[in-house]
Amino acid sequence: MGRVALVTGGTRGIGRAISMALKEAGYTVAANYGGNDAAAEAFSAETAIPAVKFDVGDYAACEAGLAAVEADAGPVEVLVNNAGIIRDAVVHRMSPEQWSEVMRTNLDSVFNMTRLVLGGMRERGFGRVISISSINAQKGQFGQANYSAAKAGIIGFTKAVAQENAAKGITVNAVAPGYIATEMVRAVPAEVINERVLPLIPVGRLGEPEEVARCVAFLASDDAGFVTGATLTVNGGQYLT
Repeated sequence: MGRVALVTGGTRGIGRAISMALKEAGYTVAANYGGNDAAAEAFSAETAIPAVKFDVGDYAACEAGLAAVEADAGPVEVLVNNAGIIRDAVVHRMSPEQWSEVMRTNLDSVFNMTRLVLGGMRERGFGRVISISSINAQKGQFGQANYSAAKAGIIGFTKAVAQENAAKGITVNAVAPGYIATEMVRAVPAEVINERVLPLIPVGRLGEPEEVARCVAFLASDDAGFVTGATLTVNGGQYLT
């Protein structure tokens, strides 16, 4: 058995691709999910990767979920913080609930899960924490102040935690995807994609979930041991940092 990896939001979209890429690379993978039981069951049936349901925005639920994963598979050595939601609105019309729901799922979850795995990683002298940010953290996005702020928070969190844990053999990095051909993006009308999105991407196409997943697999590997506190942008040249 390889090292144990836990991917939050790991049964659909980019998270699904990450879970599968890590399994193909030899990791023992568990995929967290929040609510879609049918999708999670189909994912596990197809990939033989166990899906574990718990609310990543709730610290106690994360503690119980991590304990269940580690009881079954062993200590988590690679954590991928991928879970995320959108609740889009311009700020002058955004409800407090829309703000707090996104912060809870997209940013609080990163603290919850990272906080819970760090103790064991520090004791063992090895760990990989990889969090999925977004191009919109880097450039902002109309109607996504909540999402942009949460994803930008991930980048700051990554830089701080990387410094705190580098001497213990733990790397902490982020990946910031641009427009990726997930189910959510493909639901956008074709004319919107073709006329308003693709012209902004120099490579002229959407990214594939597998392209993000390969970046995560690299950052999880021993080959990336000298990479920490970094944000890897995967956006086809749409926004250069």
